[in-house]
Amino acid sequence: MPQNHNKVTSWLPALLWMLLIFILSSRPRIGITHISGVDFIIFKSLHVIEYGILYLLVFRGIYRTSRSTLMKQLLVAFIISFFYAVSDEVHQTFVATREGKVRDIAIDTAGISISLVIIKAKLDFISKYF
Repeated sequence: MPQNHNKVTSWLPALLWMLLIFILSSRPRIGITHISGVDFIIFKSLHVIEYGILYLLVFRGIYRTSRSTLMKQLLVAFIISFFYAVSDEVHQTFVATREGKVRDIAIDTAGISISLVIIKAKLDFISKYF
């Protein structure tokens, strides 16, 4: 069972990461290479990474502050991360030069899922440091 941790220190990293995602999503679209296929791969890889990290941080907050079963903690972290991805895509529809896409939600969900699989595989290690 998780130790009793301060809720602020448990959840602050996830909330700050959500704020960073929101800020980055509020900026106009940019290109890195000006080669659309390369830019696509770079930015979609970043989606996977940023939402994988979000899932990890949300799970950390839940793990440190909840007494529910591990499976429920993993599921709730997945749901929170998924709906944040949805809200981010909706938010982007209001930003000039940006657009919200279902495809991006799927890519974000891939990052969330990869993080979930890694956490489940490394739970003994994670439980020592969370």
